[in-house]
Amino acid sequence: MLARRTILAPIISFFGIIAIWELIDTIFKIPQIVIPNPHEIMFSFISNFNMLAANAGITLFESILGFLLGTITAILLAILFVYSKTANDALYPYAIALKATPLYALAPLLVLWFGNDLGSKIAMSALVCFFPVLVNAVKGLTSIDSDAVNLLKTYGASRWQIFIKLRFPTSFSYIFPALKMSTTFAVVGATIAEFTGSSRGIGHIIVTSTYYINTSLMFAAIILISLAGIFFFFLVGYLERKVVFWERYD
Repeated sequence: MLARRTILAPIISFFGIIAIWELIDTIFKIPQIVIPNPHEIMFSFISNFNMLAANAGITLFESILGFLLGTITAILLAILFVYSKTANDALYPYAIALKATPLYALAPLLVLWFGNDLGSKIAMSALVCFFPVLVNAVKGLTSIDSDAVNLLKTYGASRWQIFIKLRFPTSFSYIFPALKMSTTFAVVGATIAEFTGSSRGIGHIIVTSTYYINTSLMFAAIILISLAGIFFFFLVGYLERKVVFWERYD
């Protein structure tokens, strides 16, 4: 019953929003160039589906690679910070400085370094994913029960065994929420990077449709990549329920 309610609620709200949107457009006669109505967006979506799907696939590919690069780097660095106070003191302030930097301002620099192709988009996506995973991974790796550590040491467990059997599994409850956030950040980062010097991808479609004042196509592109990001989010959520099986997910 709860699962059915969880599915029905967003479906009902979706059709409610569409109905209200169409009603407002009918009453106020809003020009398509400003805000197209849902059926105009749907028509643009269907008529340009092949082009939209191809470009969304490119952006999603960049997002996945950036997500993997950013999160793996963050987890490895978090492990280094936990086991080396010197590394933590030396490098963690730079991670904070990177987070404080407006990443959109880095896009031209990344294009200069990695070119207009996939490299700069993957790098931007990885940068956006990096910080949330780093912070949560450090928190998770240090949030272990001291009694459990002492028990393992009593049985002669090495630091590696304590890490594999206790410290790392304990951190999953902290890392996976950050991974779910980073899925959406990854898509946003790749799309933003495509705004600067790109000839393909959803970001390129958005910029081009803005230039030609094709608002319906712009909305269709935004909706498609948003749906891809939602799928990415729920995929990581599914993996979380399988990996962190000791947590309750009502």
